[in-house]
Amino acid sequence: MRNISDVIEQYLKEILKAKGKNVIEIKRSEIADQFQCVPSQINYVINTRFTMERGYIVESKRGGGGYIRIIRIQHHDKSEMIDEIIALINPSVSLQTTIDVLDRLMEEEIVTEREARIILSALDRETLAFKLPLRDEIRARIFTSILQTLKYFEK
Repeated sequence: MRNISDVIEQYLKEILKAKGKNVIEIKRSEIADQFQCVPSQINYVINTRFTMERGYIVESKRGGGGYIRIIRIQHHDKSEMIDEIIALINPSVSLQTTIDVLDRLMEEEIVTEREARIILSALDRETLAFKLPLRDEIRARIFTSILQTLKYFEK
């Protein structure tokens, strides 16, 4: 069974898709009322599921007329997106950011779920059994190499 965070995330992504645009504006309190949860739950979903690594920019305005704007980053081509990701993950990358980027790559249909799991197993902290920050630096170098390979297979 999916948890409330998964349901809220899916709902917001469906609104983005249904509007046919890459931008939505929501009121945190209205979404919280709709899902009968506390507003901080909406913050949690937005802060963890709509990140730059996952391909989103979030803007907010506080106050009575406040809103949260979620913008889906669009690229002219997948090569441009991969270049952006490479810049984002260097010189080091955490395991969580790696997972977020892999989710984005699956969503953009650049990798399959199977390929993402294989990549993740190679970049996992158990596989890269080094102390921090070396582990995150090595992960970034390996992931960059994988992304460069994907970039040239996309053409």
